Amino acid sequence: TLGHPVIMGRKTWESLGKPLPGRDNIVVTRNADYEAPGAAIATSLEAALALCAGEKIAFVIGGEKLFEESLPVAAGLVLTEIHRDFDGDTRFPEFDRTKWKAAQREAHTAADGMRFDFVMYERG
Repeated sequence: TLGHPVIMGRKTWESLGKPLPGRDNIVVTRNADYEAPGAAIATSLEAALALCAGEKIAFVIGGEKLFEESLPVAAGLVLTEIHRDFDGDTRFPEFDRTKWKAAQREAHTAADGMRFDFVMYERG
């Protein structure tokens, strides 16, 4: 994501605690008066994308609602697929894999033995 705008929801912003360096940070929140030092505020995904006008690539980095909203307009997906189940309340939404093709896949194994893949999907 370095060098490209990153779009995130308020909860994702608050979980980071500070702007991601080397990129324009955009926080999407319904509260137009929300303050996020070091980031721009947008009240919708459309407004956030308008702030990225002129950029060839922008990344949506969470949360779940923004992932769902951005799927119809996304040109590509960059996902980490972890081969283990976790408890949690946020997941990347299900998407129609018949409309996407894995253009690149890199398999990895963490020090604790957990297997995961970095996958770049393109619309198929």
